[in-house]
Amino acid sequence: MTPLNTEGLRQRKIGIMGGTFDPIHFGHLVAAEEAYFALGLSEVIFVPTGQPFHKSSRKVSPPEQRYTMTMLATLDNPHFRLSRVEIDRGEPSHTIDTLREMRHWYPPNSVTFYFITGLDAVLSIDEWREPEAIAKVSRVVAVSRPGYSTEGLAKLPEEIRRSIIPLEIPLLAISSTEIRRRVAEGRSIRYLVPWPVEHYIYKNGMYYRNGW
Repeated sequence: MTPLNTEGLRQRKIGIMGGTFDPIHFGHLVAAEEAYFALGLSEVIFVPTGQPFHKSSRKVSPPEQRYTMTMLATLDNPHFRLSRVEIDRGEPSHTIDTLREMRHWYPPNSVTFYFITGLDAVLSIDEWREPEAIAKVSRVVAVSRPGYSTEGLAKLPEEIRRSIIPLEIPLLAISSTEIRRRVAEGRSIRYLVPWPVEHYIYKNGMYYRNGW
């Protein structure tokens, strides 16, 4: 039997990009692409949330629609992958639960996780479920966002700060909230989202209803 090459496995660096993706837009894609090259990642796995507990105050598109839009936006990039792990879980999603589950996909000590999210989210990471545990099982990539400064990271506990990697990217003032608003108002979203995603939104009549 050929012995397993664990040396190669130990060098794998996996990016994980979670989000509601309602809808996914070029800001998400630029962040993932920049992280891939800047950190030398093996791949970036997009993980659409199933039931985002932190957004219960507003209506969220059905998981299958958000999954389909994410698939359409990422299918032409060979180092992007897509996972249904949170959608198939069928209950409110927490980052630490997903990271722990994904750890079992790989042999022990064979990968390093890099959880990619916006700096605005990282600034409040100490309010997430088990933030110290997140910092232990994954590096946290804090992607620059317009209007937010890395100076705020100094207020986080040291054990969390040690895990954070600030990442400067071309600042695109694009948000899913603004895209939903523009659709509801009949304004253009061209060049804010990939064309297949734009086509999917209009074809399925998304974001026209009240509550967006």
